[in-house]
Amino acid sequence: MSSNFIAGVPWRSDRDLKTLVENRTTYTLNNCELNIFETHQEAKDVNLVFGDLVLTTMLKGKKVMHLFDKAGFDYLPGESVIVPPNELMKIDFPEAKFDNPTQCIALSISQEMIENTFNLLNERFPDKILSEDWGLDLSNFHMINTQDLSEIINRFIRIGVKERSKEKDVIATLALKELLIRLTQTQAREMLEKTYKQLASSNRLAHVVDYIKKNIRENLTLEVLSAKACMSKAHFSRSFKNELGMSPMEYILKQRLNLAKNYLRMANYQIQEVCFMAGFNNITYFIRAFKSEFGTTPKVFQNSI
Repeated sequence: MSSNFIAGVPWRSDRDLKTLVENRTTYTLNNCELNIFETHQEAKDVNLVFGDLVLTTMLKGKKVMHLFDKAGFDYLPGESVIVPPNELMKIDFPEAKFDNPTQCIALSISQEMIENTFNLLNERFPDKILSEDWGLDLSNFHMINTQDLSEIINRFIRIGVKERSKEKDVIATLALKELLIRLTQTQAREMLEKTYKQLASSNRLAHVVDYIKKNIRENLTLEVLSAKACMSKAHFSRSFKNELGMSPMEYILKQRLNLAKNYLRMANYQIQEVCFMAGFNNITYFIRAFKSEFGTTPKVFQNSI
């Protein structure tokens, strides 16, 4: 089953809790620090600041996060938030109880590590299409975790908490570079989903995404899509995957599966109808792909609504 949720991290035992609000366990690595926070009672206006950029990810429970002096937003498992250095986080815990605590991680990453990673990417892959340079977009700070982002966060937690080898810092550094790349790709996909219509006439990737969405039932081949982008097949495929973190065909599959999910929610369509309406031409393949993506068959999903 595919999941965008993060695997659990160890809870502190009751006798190890130093405080019931944002009890903190820290694992220090080269270039970063992994913090696990647990809160076991309701609380309001809890302040938190880090000197470095921080990726926070919710594991369990609910917070209300206040950032940049703006209104608070619900922060739930399956989501991540990027916080700039020295930015004050004000956090409420409206539902935390001793038998229903919240748990989240905060990974603070050194500025040197961030700069080195993106400088390397800008040297290696300078011809970006969606934006001028590689880097994090701090205006797009609240994200739904994608599967690949969840996988690398999970791996990083395992390294921080469980890895005991003397190569631990080298392994962590490599995972950190991948994490930063996955973050930029997740942000790029979210930005593209929101802006592809406005950018379709001026940006090649946005033009292709707009074409895919408008022609999702058609036979969308790499030849057709690369021609729409006015690029060779190899250059188009490489650029698409570098910037968005998945191949054009993987992107089309996810679009079709999400469309099928929406059709199943909307009305009592037959599964075969949904299959063809969403652009699939083989019902066996559709059912298998749906189950792989969402962990259940289309029929079971439809009956659960």
